[in-house]
Amino acid sequence: MSKTYAGARLRRLREERGMNQTDLARVLGISPSYLNQMEHDSRPLTVPVLLRLTEAFGVDPGFFSERDTTRLIADLREALAGEIAESHVSAADLSDLATRLPGIAKVLLDLGRRNQQLSERLAGAADVRDRDRGTTSTPHEEIRDFFYRRQNYLHDIDLAAERLAGEIGIRPGEVVGALTVRLADAHGVHLAAEPGARLHRYDNTTRTLHLSSRLRPGQRAFRLATQLALLEHGEDIDRLATEDFPPGSSTEALARIGIANYFAAALILPYGRFHAYAEQSRYDIERLTDHFGLGYETICHRLSTLQRPRLRGVPFSFVRVDRAGNLSKRQSATAFHFSRAGGTCPLWNVYEAFAAPGRIHVQIAEMPDTQRYLWTARAVTRHRGGWGAPGKTYAIGLGCEIRHAHRLVYSDGLDLTNASAATPIGMGCRVCEHLDCSQRAAPPLGRPLLIDQNSSTFVPYPVEGDQPL
Repeated sequence: MSKTYAGARLRRLREERGMNQTDLARVLGISPSYLNQMEHDSRPLTVPVLLRLTEAFGVDPGFFSERDTTRLIADLREALAGEIAESHVSAADLSDLATRLPGIAKVLLDLGRRNQQLSERLAGAADVRDRDRGTTSTPHEEIRDFFYRRQNYLHDIDLAAERLAGEIGIRPGEVVGALTVRLADAHGVHLAAEPGARLHRYDNTTRTLHLSSRLRPGQRAFRLATQLALLEHGEDIDRLATEDFPPGSSTEALARIGIANYFAAALILPYGRFHAYAEQSRYDIERLTDHFGLGYETICHRLSTLQRPRLRGVPFSFVRVDRAGNLSKRQSATAFHFSRAGGTCPLWNVYEAFAAPGRIHVQIAEMPDTQRYLWTARAVTRHRGGWGAPGKTYAIGLGCEIRHAHRLVYSDGLDLTNASAATPIGMGCRVCEHLDCSQRAAPPLGRPLLIDQNSSTFVPYPVEGDQPL
């Protein structure tokens, strides 16, 4: 078994909890000097210490593994693509930086993104509003990072929603009725039809929640639950949103919506009950949709949040993508990296799902760092209603690391131990390290191309020193 050196992550965890070395050493039952040696990578993390850390702080053991840096390394490769291409830094340099000095790596990552955005502005590619705002990333990207830093799980919000669900009697098939009664009795809110194009609209003056007749029962329940979250737990939502974002900013407003939506999902799908049935059904998404009477996307999104300490579910990554490859939603409780620059991998099964709507596609995929994942994907379509009105079609992807795959019904019949059976995918051709990919749309960074007028290969961008097919 290889030794685990995770001094930077251990120190970061301690500082985030506001503890000094003496305090943490007391919790772990070791001496402060021994803890100091572990924080400086003079000694490895032992199994007993790792178990005590997991129990005391509710973090997954994977937090201290090298996989914890996977996303940070991938982000660095993407942001510093030009430096890699000119051989100013190597992949090994980035890996060492992300592992030993993650704080410095994140500052460098932000500077790289700032430089990229300034270049885009000078070229006239950036939107005027983004130029005026002067931020290094869009508000929506900041919200995604907000949830990623919390492993896509908001503990206090989830507990509050579960308590409220028990109080008002949330049960499958009776959710809309229970939420309607609670809004009326506790807040004097009554429902009305929304005649316009909006799906919902709340009028605080008249205490009226207008809902479109086009909403399906599950969507209707979600809108009711979101409004109840804002009315009953608005202060808690505000407090959490302002932990990371300045009050009154557009990002803080988006964070409030995101947290309220999280509360709504946790209210109509209470953690304990949902987790138990998910484990019982081996995460069979279709059985979960039938049992709880909610849509495929809602169930998948809730599955990606099951990270409660001492009652964890499978840590999933969740993605929603359209036919053009645009990722409109991406949340992750794992280290899986989603490209910020677009151009995801065409070999990923989320794109195969569009060819056979309604069927769940299963894929074992391998990333360039050799980490393998089990992915499920299915296309879903939403209609505005009425003849000739265009609909919206998305592929919903849900993936987990291969070490958790045996817990899923979708792994039945698959050889999870055979690495050669995995489909090699990447986070986008621009930064992908799979050199022999026949689908590659851009040359790999930092590798000189093999250009020979007397030969050709199936691989579109062969590199020197490789054996192209």
